[in-house]
Amino acid sequence: MCFKRKNRGEVVRGSAWALVTGSTLGIGRQYAERLAELGYNLVMVDILEAVATEAQIIAEKHKVECRYVVKDLATATAARELYDWSISEGYTFDVVINNAGMFSFCDILNTSVERLERIILLHDLTVTTLCRLYGQDMVKRGKGHLLNMSSYSIWMPFPGLASYSASKAYVKSFTQAFAKELRKTGVTVTALCPAGIATDLYGLSKDLQKFGVKWGILMSPKSCARRGINAMFKGKSIVVPDWWFRLFIPICRYLPGFLVRPLRNFTMKWQK
Repeated sequence: MCFKRKNRGEVVRGSAWALVTGSTLGIGRQYAERLAELGYNLVMVDILEAVATEAQIIAEKHKVECRYVVKDLATATAARELYDWSISEGYTFDVVINNAGMFSFCDILNTSVERLERIILLHDLTVTTLCRLYGQDMVKRGKGHLLNMSSYSIWMPFPGLASYSASKAYVKSFTQAFAKELRKTGVTVTALCPAGIATDLYGLSKDLQKFGVKWGILMSPKSCARRGINAMFKGKSIVVPDWWFRLFIPICRYLPGFLVRPLRNFTMKWQK
């Protein structure tokens, strides 16, 4: 008799639910796709109305249930509203992936106060609150997985990345500490800290994205999502995908000023 080997995290199709924010494009879309492959029903949340189409595509392709919510998560009350809605609908999530994000490459004094507020609300308050609310439910059941998107930029506080890298540094620190608090509860918390990803987030052309992936400068969204999900199911707290990026962390952290200044001058044209 031949038995099919189960993939890590695989469940009986349709027997468990997962929540993925920022799930229309890029890494978030790949998170949703991979979880559906593993048998999870999905609730996909995004500010983009195209999430409805993507949910339908995934549902038909993988024969799972896919609900969608069009919602702006960069508000002070968004996390509580999303949680209350899911409870009223009777959802119980075994996996929650906080992927929704907002990239910013612009000096602080050239960034509107409103944009700074939205970055902090989305990356920090919403993520913290969703972890708090869904985390308590998972602990009561004695199982569950939370995955938060941090960034490699936390080790390279480069001019223009102040708001983005600082908000993502909070995610890493929060996740690491929260994971220790939940040790032995059956609930894991993981922060993924990827370097450059071939998505439209940074405003790169499709040709530049393909070039970056070909030469190992950028990682594909699919590869990033798979590595993140595998790390989550392994119970790792902090993950930097691809070993060669880990080697550069000390260099990024202690990059001398005489190198930062010309790099800043060169990259000023991309600030917006």
